Amino acid sequence: MKPYVDRAAFYLTCGSLISILFSIAVSQILLALALAALLLSSTPIRLPPIKLPLALFMAGTVSSLLASGHMQQGMPQIRKFYVFFILLVAYSTFRSLAEVRAIVLLWAGVATLSAARSIVQFWRVYQQSEEQGRRFYDLYVGARITGFMSHWMTFGGEEMIVLLLLASYLFFSLERRWKTAGWICAAILAVSMVLGFTRSIFLLGFPAGLLYLLWFWKKWLVAAAPAVVIIALFLGPEALQERVFSVIQPHGEVDSNRHRSVLRETGVLMIRAHPWLGIGPEQVKYQFDQWAPADARPLPEGFYGHLHNIYLQFAAERGIPVLLALLWLIAKALWDYGRALWRKPAAPEARFILHGAIAAIIAILAEGFAEYNLGDSEVLTMFLAVVAFGYLAAETQVNGNTRNTGNTRNTATIP
Repeated sequence: MKPYVDRAAFYLTCGSLISILFSIAVSQILLALALAALLLSSTPIRLPPIKLPLALFMAGTVSSLLASGHMQQGMPQIRKFYVFFILLVAYSTFRSLAEVRAIVLLWAGVATLSAARSIVQFWRVYQQSEEQGRRFYDLYVGARITGFMSHWMTFGGEEMIVLLLLASYLFFSLERRWKTAGWICAAILAVSMVLGFTRSIFLLGFPAGLLYLLWFWKKWLVAAAPAVVIIALFLGPEALQERVFSVIQPHGEVDSNRHRSVLRETGVLMIRAHPWLGIGPEQVKYQFDQWAPADARPLPEGFYGHLHNIYLQFAAERGIPVLLALLWLIAKALWDYGRALWRKPAAPEARFILHGAIAAIIAILAEGFAEYNLGDSEVLTMFLAVVAFGYLAAETQVNGNTRNTGNTRNTATIP
């Protein structure tokens, strides 16, 4: 009976990871079932070696909530701790690099379907602008493509992570069976990501992660990348050019430049006043109006539920120590992955997973300057899975073999 429960835990974890690309509800239901199966199985329950910073992050969040005086309003951030179970089930149930590779390829397949749908959405908005006689840019920026997701930021964040992992597979993996399909998927994902017009992703996060990968794949491409980008921009549609130049030449309140400036100023004021415990989880949303600078009124159009910046958001909500705990967790993961790469390769396939994990984390950190991406449960789920996969590859790189946990699952047939 135990081997069947062990297999169930693994496949339910896979289901949770794959379904995050199209349904958060399905993913979290499968996560609960995977956790239950894991507890009933013979598989040892494990966490990556980031327990201390993770514990400090959670303890700091709880302390901030208790000090805020707004227990009920802040409870959604405590309930979000549930998402962190993906770190536990992924690290406990995955045992081979072939299994990690399979998830990357399945992610790529599902994300490509979502990207294809988004390209159709893009065309429909264009047709709508023609029918209404409206300027496409003005209509589209507030109604961008979402694929299978409900918001373009979530969609773009997921695409960014998948595309970087897929690129790492294409660059570094020794497995060639799926590479032709992989390049096709990568092209569709790249087109969709750019058409998403999300500047923090296609101008900041993804380029940062891709440059890291190119440096370790073919360094000369790093030097060639700026020329390629300039040519692509020159040949691209006018609306895309407008979106790129909107970084320095915004179209009034159609673009969010002034909105983001107000968010930054307000976040700094919150942090200065409450540096240790913040104003409390979720309180940015409820207290923003009273903290916004007087010279910023009337407030520009935009969403004020968070600060669109992971660094300001965590520090303002929960205090600087919580932000430092999160950064410690991420820095430790990057250090451990980098150290594994510098050692003599014991498992060549680990290289693509380690490089992919580093690239995805770099991208999330870069995009985090302009978006509260780790506050999104879908993106957070994928980030935690990437952390777990990176540690699986790191320990395989050191030990030279997959973990032996007594499970009899045959992983040789997994692609």
